[in-house]
Amino acid sequence: MLLELSRLGSMREVAAELGTTTSTVSQAIAALAKEAGTALIEPDGRRVRLTPAGHRLAEHAVTILAAVDAARLDLDPAAEPVGAVRVAGFATAIRLSLLPAVAKLAPLHPGVEVQILEQEPPEALELLGHDDIDLALTYDYNLAPASWRSEHDVTPLWDVEWGLGVPSSDQRAPFASYADHDWIVNSRHTADEDVLRTLASLNGFTPRITHRVDALELVDDLIAARLGVALLPRGRTSRRGVTVRPLKEPSVFLHGYAVWRRGRDRWPPLRVVLEQLTRVDGGE
Repeated sequence: MLLELSRLGSMREVAAELGTTTSTVSQAIAALAKEAGTALIEPDGRRVRLTPAGHRLAEHAVTILAAVDAARLDLDPAAEPVGAVRVAGFATAIRLSLLPAVAKLAPLHPGVEVQILEQEPPEALELLGHDDIDLALTYDYNLAPASWRSEHDVTPLWDVEWGLGVPSSDQRAPFASYADHDWIVNSRHTADEDVLRTLASLNGFTPRITHRVDALELVDDLIAARLGVALLPRGRTSRRGVTVRPLKEPSVFLHGYAVWRRGRDRWPPLRVVLEQLTRVDGGE
């Protein structure tokens, strides 16, 4: 309850999240404070907030709860994996990593079912934090490293170089020559926008972001229609009329990851899914 209070900020919201009453939440945290020998919450207007001690204990709670989960799941680690593994990830990772892993997994462990939900990293990580999924496929960039890597167990999957997507008819020109163009960024995640703003700052301009689009195919269409330019992965087959030029000094790389809650990889179904993911991305 203390951990949920640190995330949600309201006893009423904690009660709703856990299916109990506000009074029960209040009494439980009061009992925990008595056991800890220090105040864990303090008034904040009509709400409450965690004290510094409360914040420290809530941080410990992540590891404590992960250890409890691991202990429960470790009762029979040699058992044949059986169960549904819920995976949320972005479309590229699902196509490149998850689908080949599922195909290899099926004949080896027929009792494991993989349920797939397409989500951008912020959405997938939120679902993971609420234990609504078991595995998140996410990404960050070398110019915009994500903070969540210190909060979960993570394994790298692959790296993809990104470049500047422009109309093929454009003369080869430096990045800075597009300072006065309209720019296209992701509609559901800010990482590529952070990278764009970093690159633009290094080149002495602020990008004029006009379009926010999630599907790369639609980004291609906008570029081909000369409605803007964008950062796009290199090596991918873009629509005719779109060229993705390399970026130098600095180069840009997207890093793909598999992310799960600490200790959960002891659960046999998740463990075998992770094994197949790493084999797929290791070239096996």
